[in-house]
Amino acid sequence: MTPELRHMLRDDDLNHEEQKQVLELAIKFHHDRFYKQPFAGPQAVAVLFDKPSTRTRSSFSIGVAELGGYPLVIDKSGSQLGRGEPVADTAEVLTRMAYGIVWRTFEQSRVEQMARVATVPVVNALTDEFHPCQVLADFLTLAQFKGGVDNLENLKIAYVGDAANNMSNSYLLAGAVAGMDVRVAGPNGYLPDQKIVEDAQAIAETTGGSIMVTVDPEQAVDGVDCIFTDTWVSMGEEAEYAIRSKPFWPYQVNERLMGLAKPDALFQHCLPAYRGKEVTTGVIDGPQSVVWDEAENRLHAQKALLTWLIGKQRGDESLLS
Repeated sequence: MTPELRHMLRDDDLNHEEQKQVLELAIKFHHDRFYKQPFAGPQAVAVLFDKPSTRTRSSFSIGVAELGGYPLVIDKSGSQLGRGEPVADTAEVLTRMAYGIVWRTFEQSRVEQMARVATVPVVNALTDEFHPCQVLADFLTLAQFKGGVDNLENLKIAYVGDAANNMSNSYLLAGAVAGMDVRVAGPNGYLPDQKIVEDAQAIAETTGGSIMVTVDPEQAVDGVDCIFTDTWVSMGEEAEYAIRSKPFWPYQVNERLMGLAKPDALFQHCLPAYRGKEVTTGVIDGPQSVVWDEAENRLHAQKALLTWLIGKQRGDESLLS
């Protein structure tokens, strides 16, 4: 196998077969948390945070350690990036010391700049435009409850709420890569960027998937296997809730909306959640909710992704499966 430097900056950085390969590897990590240890030594992985985090920080920190490595966790306040150092300069330094770079930041352009300079894999742990690690975990959860990785391409999924955000973008791209029937619903003014929709449609044409963008939440969830949602207002911006939440109330995932999906449909939420707002307590804490499995699967999916990327970089076939 020829060494190949690969990054995970947006969901379509993996093709259909590669996404399946990562998810199959994640299932193996789910069964054995120490299945492979590509960073044994230990070798350091830089994990950078420009935004607060619970699940991302926990899953990457614990994940790198379980992969045999050392998670070098750096907050914005503790790095020169937070004081205006050019991204390229930070990349030049970290790429000479770390074996991978994980970054939770704001603009997508920042992780793209990092990847242009880095000579180790760069992973987007969240940007304003995409959240690929979350969606890998979400699809791992679907595989866990809906017949395995090979059955993903037969599934229908719906995302409802703020459809102009990073989660919507990632479901469109990753769902198209998987060959799913992807429906996204949000109010006018909160729909995905047309370029993302076009990218997803182009991918879906090659994988047998389909893409729907609508303002009608009932149309989106009709007969689906899983409903996804996200907060309408980010944590820390509660002062804006009364104004910003107004367009979204018809998109609340409640018992009535869940009833339009398949009887065995799942509910997923990337968390943190506002009960009584984007989802009712009865749904998120009800029998169709798999949000805690979904949260745990961040650990397994991210370990699989890091292992796969390192396998590509080292030309080591044994790390890819």
